[in-house]
Amino acid sequence: MNTEKQLRGVGVGAGYFSQFHYEAWSRIPQVEIVGICDHELANAESLANQYGVPNTCSQLEQLLDETEPDFLDVITRPDSHAAIVELAASRGINVICQKPLAPTIEEAVQIVECADASGIRLMVHENFRFQPWHREIHRLISDGTIGDQLLTLSCRTRTGDGWQSDAYLARQPYFVEMPRLLIYETGVHFVDTFRYHAGEIEGVFASLRKLNPNIRGEDAGVVLFEFANQAEGIWDASRFHESNCSNPRYTFGEFLFDGSAGSIRLSGDGTIRIQPHGKPEFVHDYQHSDRNFAGDCVYNTQLHFVHGLLEERPFETDGHEYLKTLRVQEAIYESARSRQPVRQLTSGGHNASC
Repeated sequence: MNTEKQLRGVGVGAGYFSQFHYEAWSRIPQVEIVGICDHELANAESLANQYGVPNTCSQLEQLLDETEPDFLDVITRPDSHAAIVELAASRGINVICQKPLAPTIEEAVQIVECADASGIRLMVHENFRFQPWHREIHRLISDGTIGDQLLTLSCRTRTGDGWQSDAYLARQPYFVEMPRLLIYETGVHFVDTFRYHAGEIEGVFASLRKLNPNIRGEDAGVVLFEFANQAEGIWDASRFHESNCSNPRYTFGEFLFDGSAGSIRLSGDGTIRIQPHGKPEFVHDYQHSDRNFAGDCVYNTQLHFVHGLLEERPFETDGHEYLKTLRVQEAIYESARSRQPVRQLTSGGHNASC
């Protein structure tokens, strides 16, 4: 791929997580970020000075007029996404948009339909599947390393950032008031990652709880997954409890993949271990580093977006693909409310059944 600057981008949002976006863009040679927009202009100016971005503004429409970018990187709160994508679509500007895509699935559908109607490319910045261990494990499973069938996959997540009385206030204070937290903000990553490894999800059964009385939404739960290929999965998660690894936000959990001929284990430090049936477990060597965020997955996600634009490749997490993940998310909440399994997700709807 040509390494000259080929794409001009504008970032909207200068909050906590945006630092990872702008640092990653600075390492992609085909991209020049030409502007940063934020209601708090001082925040935009600080990031612009740090990464050599020439323009800042508190009004997105004005910044788009001045810079005429090829794409917009949306790094704002979910309730702002629809209006921002609509503005970009009206000007024919492609979009990469942070998750959660919208406060409700109905609004998410409207965003995807808006992008379709205008002809712009839309990718959701879903970065967990782009973590290096998941790319490598996906390759190992596809190559038949643990057999010709993936039977079960499971993950135990303990982030430890939600037990304090002032939990989340220092980094992302809006988490405190979110009516949905664990699944909407965190679990959606795992739904997408499980889909990446095992394919489409046909059923879920969920139990969700709130352990910290100082927050509004759920912060712990267990979700069971049924896949179309007959595999089964489980996500056991708590933001209230702590991990025993030095950086619980590196892999965001310990994973186990059981296949028809063996197992793959992922530790919290990124170590992959393989245990073929009848043989000792061994460490699998591959490349990963603690750079930027969670194994440099933001960089990998944005590089995928760039390749998709320049080479006209499909995005793994385009709008329509991501709506599949959001339908599973909604089924999890429905299951938790009804205390019943919810199935038939791949048919476009879902039904609760005993």
